[in-house]
Amino acid sequence: MIYLCSSSESRALLLNNFGIDFIQKSVAYDEEQITTSIAKDFVYTASKGKLNAAIRAFGVESPLLCADTVIAASDGTILRKPKNREDARRILNIQSGSTISIISSAHYKSKRLAFSDISATHYHFSRFEEEDLERYLESGLWQGKAGGCMVEGFCKKYIQSVDGYESTAMGLQVETLLPWIKVKN
Repeated sequence: MIYLCSSSESRALLLNNFGIDFIQKSVAYDEEQITTSIAKDFVYTASKGKLNAAIRAFGVESPLLCADTVIAASDGTILRKPKNREDARRILNIQSGSTISIISSAHYKSKRLAFSDISATHYHFSRFEEEDLERYLESGLWQGKAGGCMVEGFCKKYIQSVDGYESTAMGLQVETLLPWIKVKN
């Protein structure tokens, strides 16, 4: 049994879908203290910070799994979680008709093993329809999502092509983690 140190419903769903037994126990880590503008450095720092917080809170008697995800626009700009509806509109318009990279960093730590990974999935979107975008903004489903993006939801019908694992885009590169999680800890 591992501790998923995240409150993410998507990460929990992924672990369930892959048949991994876990208990969800989130930890507090202030991502606002991270100053880098490089997406892969940001997610690594955030996920490592969450791991350190989890080790302090829970120890490693049970294996710990921590992750973080960001979206990078085609110019490399990090598209964080929108602060409000107008910020969500701005961020989603950057993605409309463009290519984004969803970058996830994961750390798995047990008494015997330590595993870190940074993976990316690249999405090529057609232009978002204005009415559809407004309905999505009205729904509030963009709240708490990196880049306000839900590739398994709103953005799905606009995907022209994908390079990488869908699980990475959902916040946890389970296919990459499986060999490590299945090792006797």
